[in-house]
Amino acid sequence: MLKRLFWQPQFLLFVAGGVLCALLDIGVMQLLIGMGTAPLAAATAGFLSGLLVNYAFHAKVTFRQISSGATVARYLCVVALNYLITMALVALALHLAGAALAGKLAALPLVAVNGYFLSKHWIFK
Repeated sequence: MLKRLFWQPQFLLFVAGGVLCALLDIGVMQLLIGMGTAPLAAATAGFLSGLLVNYAFHAKVTFRQISSGATVARYLCVVALNYLITMALVALALHLAGAALAGKLAALPLVAVNGYFLSKHWIFK
């Protein structure tokens, strides 16, 4: 079932939008760390930087859904869950390896699959 999901055009489009946002996210995080910002604060700023781009991309391109207050509220619930997953893995990577980027990269596939299922079946239903 998962193998078939990974080749669906809508999922591939969702991943493409996610890659765009992930590049923005990681770029901001790495830039801020390079400027001396604490890693967890930099990871938070990176996460937030991709937030608006991500919502707009998936609402307009992936799911072609007209936004409503309820849609935005559901999206923000998923964002909060994905933020907690990301922060947990960044903190774990910092503890184990002293590298925030390793945790961020480990979080990306988990957040992508979680985000797609919840977007398709709850946010943009």
